[in-house]
Amino acid sequence: MNKAHYRQLLPYLRPHWLTLAIATSCTLGYVLTMPLIAYLLGQVAEYIGQKDLEALLLLPVLAALLFVMRGIFEYGQDALMAGVAFQVAMTLRLQTYAHLQRLNFDYFERAQTGDLTYRLTEDVDRIGEVLNKLFHQALPCVLQLIAILAYMLYLNWPLTLTTLLLAPVMAGLIGWFGERLLALSRRSQNQVSTLSALLTEVFGGIRLVKAFAAEDYEIRRFAQAADRNRQAKYATERIKAIQYPVVGFLEAIAVALLFLLGGWQIIDGNLTGSEFISFITAVALIIDPINLLTANFNEYKQGQASVDRVFELLAVQPKVIDSPDAIILSAVQGKVEYRDVSFAYRPGQPILKRLNLIAQPGEAIALVGASGAGKTTLVNLLPRFYNFQAGQILIDGIDIQSVTLSSLRQQIGIVPQETLLFSGTIARNIAFGQTHFDLKAVRDAAKVANAHEFILQFPEGYETQLGERGVTLSGGQRQRLAIARAVLLNPRILILDEATSALDSESEALVQEALERLMQGRTVFIIAHRLTTVRRASRILVLEQGQVVESGTHTELSSQPNSRYASFCAQQYLT
Repeated sequence: MNKAHYRQLLPYLRPHWLTLAIATSCTLGYVLTMPLIAYLLGQVAEYIGQKDLEALLLLPVLAALLFVMRGIFEYGQDALMAGVAFQVAMTLRLQTYAHLQRLNFDYFERAQTGDLTYRLTEDVDRIGEVLNKLFHQALPCVLQLIAILAYMLYLNWPLTLTTLLLAPVMAGLIGWFGERLLALSRRSQNQVSTLSALLTEVFGGIRLVKAFAAEDYEIRRFAQAADRNRQAKYATERIKAIQYPVVGFLEAIAVALLFLLGGWQIIDGNLTGSEFISFITAVALIIDPINLLTANFNEYKQGQASVDRVFELLAVQPKVIDSPDAIILSAVQGKVEYRDVSFAYRPGQPILKRLNLIAQPGEAIALVGASGAGKTTLVNLLPRFYNFQAGQILIDGIDIQSVTLSSLRQQIGIVPQETLLFSGTIARNIAFGQTHFDLKAVRDAAKVANAHEFILQFPEGYETQLGERGVTLSGGQRQRLAIARAVLLNPRILILDEATSALDSESEALVQEALERLMQGRTVFIIAHRLTTVRRASRILVLEQGQVVESGTHTELSSQPNSRYASFCAQQYLT
């Protein structure tokens, strides 16, 4: 974990400073019992030598009290610090999720859903676990080492310095192992993210897998990804397996030197037997913290990869944002104007070229053209899903870049080609985005969308729970719910993006009827490859290479034998 990321975690800890202060006080109380326990054990040996039975009986009582106090301090430290660690993790998760919600379409077009899911779940959980161990294990271990080493120096400083001769070697080895673990952990977590992304992709497209009898192919793909994940995890565990015997061997050498020098000092009369027992007890008490710090250091290094991955998300900045002086766009009449608008997803590859277009309030504009002509791009610029490179788009004469994104998008309803439904009730899907809604308004919207009758056929009606993506509904039913959603929003501007392209004739008739009701009194942009759905549009625009090459009604354009539109009509009538 680099220092910048350590600093970025500090704001998440500051609100909990009082809890951390109390927990640290408990830690200090817990740590200070360690030298006292070592001292009492030394006194036991001394009183046995003096045959002082009364004093000897008092020591177990004092020891019991110390262990009770130690337990109370340990509970306070662990409970308080764990609470802070997991609260910080939750705050980080919520902030990261909220940040992702503000990112633009182009980011999600590149990102893998499974990878984002892994970062928000497993990576954030690992950060919480690392913070928890840092607070309730690493900090006490460090303080315990300091307290016990101070006591050991007080007892016999030559013996203490001899014991610490191998400390730099151990620290260097632990650091080297930690860096190796960091690299391997990054590799391992990337492999897990890839595996998660593969699962999300396959389960989301299971219909295609079945249709192409590609089960064995997908099993092979999954097996290869799973094996790469296994290899990455195994490499990490091998490093840890090597580390512990090496550190244990150095600890054994230190203990051997301790007994050799301690026995020599006792023989020379520089050390008493009770002092040596106290010293040995202190050494025993620092072995556990050293082992814990070694294990925790490995986890901190592995957790560093998670911190890096989460803060990588937070570092991504949205490109489409509100201007500092953005105003709220109030209810509009619906006049839409494109002035010399140019747009490219990649530099040097323009999709729209100095496009000009005016749609009057209540006018239905149909966009026709070959794939890649710029139809969907044109309508995606209206709610500012992307920033265009040149020109202006105005609604009722107001530049859309001068208003807030939220108020702009509330004026625009979209009925997409593929309706996305979320788990939850039918009513909540129609009232998507509204915490509180009027069920009567939802019912009225469903009636306009020709959805009310099929909804009532379910035993629980509007409270029927939909599965993921609404797979239990037909395409026509899902599309009518999308129309009901748009009706409830009641926008002045409407975008219909291939809204009937994947429907059978009966469903298309119901959806088309619902769309005609929805379109009344609104400014509508219609994208459709089926020309039968655009014949009644007020005006048809034919796009080619990002420019409007023809404009007119169905009758006007189809009557021109050499027109692009007439050519499209001929092709469809022939098929």
